Amino acid sequence: MLQYRAEFDATVMFSTGGGLHAQSFKVDVPHADATEAQIGALFVAACRLRDVERVELRNVRIFAEPHLGTPAGPAEPARRWVELSHVIAEGLVTLPGLPAPAFTPHLTREASRDVYAPGTEFAIDLITMVGNTGTYLDSPFHRYPDGTDLAGLPLERLADLPAVVVRTAGSGVRTVGVDALEGLEVAGRAVLLHTGGDAHWATPEYVVDAPHLGEAGAQWLVDHGAALVGIDAANIDAMTSSGERPAHTLLLAAGIPIVEHLTGLGDLPPTGARFTAAPPRVSAFGTFPVRAYASVPAIEPHDHLRSGGWLPTSGG
Repeated sequence: MLQYRAEFDATVMFSTGGGLHAQSFKVDVPHADATEAQIGALFVAACRLRDVERVELRNVRIFAEPHLGTPAGPAEPARRWVELSHVIAEGLVTLPGLPAPAFTPHLTREASRDVYAPGTEFAIDLITMVGNTGTYLDSPFHRYPDGTDLAGLPLERLADLPAVVVRTAGSGVRTVGVDALEGLEVAGRAVLLHTGGDAHWATPEYVVDAPHLGEAGAQWLVDHGAALVGIDAANIDAMTSSGERPAHTLLLAAGIPIVEHLTGLGDLPPTGARFTAAPPRVSAFGTFPVRAYASVPAIEPHDHLRSGGWLPTSGG
């Protein structure tokens, strides 16, 4: 298994006054996607610095090299969890024209008292819904009869993927194209399109001129080896009356799962998050709801060490 180290120049400012400069300093890091915030926290811990007000990193370079055992490394810094799924409730309308989920009891708590020992009761409920409910994942079988179904998707495509967040929210951009993707390292990563479309979730406006991935953008992601593509809008494609769905067609033909109706992407950094969206292993089925979530470095008690310019937003 490859191990990684980071080399950088650093300037540290202390809350008690004064500063410290380091040149070509090296620390062990947990993986090749370590963020500057992670590296800064590891640097502070390795030097056992106290009363740190700010850390600025420059000339950061991550490279494959066996760990040398720097203090506080290479253990993964503490991480926090970010919910990226909508809640499924009875009557939820995910998309107009699709039936809402219906909840019915199979065994009520009251009825279960006649089945189990005194003081022991259970509820077993039935949910009736289409696979396209809430935040869900499309497998290739959704588009192609001979494509991989939910049961056949490898976990490597679904779990603990390094994430790249592509932000167009607030820009007025409706179609995410190659210009928003060029220069990004997407190979083997979950590419998450933060369009802000989730601001209209569960309202009629959600499907009106919804943001989407353009055909050229989808082809670029296929050509550059994306592992998964997600979006916080009504559809990965433009929902045109012609019924054309080029993004679904291209991505699923390449075996790239799609996650639609995400939310909360504004709380993720551009890189450094780890994304998971795993559906049940249902055979001969193409689409199913997921609990989508990400982990991001907590960097506590050193949140002030962020040097990449990102701060969480309230979404949208």
